[in-house]
Amino acid sequence: MTAGTARGGSDRAGELDAIRAELASLAERIGDLAYEELRRAVADGEGTRPELERRLTRARGAVERAVGILRGAADGD
Repeated sequence: MTAGTARGGSDRAGELDAIRAELASLAERIGDLAYEELRRAVADGEGTRPELERRLTRARGAVERAVGILRGAADGD
């Protein structure tokens, strides 16, 4: 019996909720870093979006997609 089957469905749902909340928090932190990098670039007079800001924005999107995927898992999809 695995840990997933040893626990009840509500325990699993609670665990998924906690993971989704952590991922949502990480997405927000990544977004904040991207914004700070963009502000720095503007303050430094850079004319294009910095590569780091682009990567952070892509990473934030990936984490947000993971939140959505897990939301579907909790709903039984």
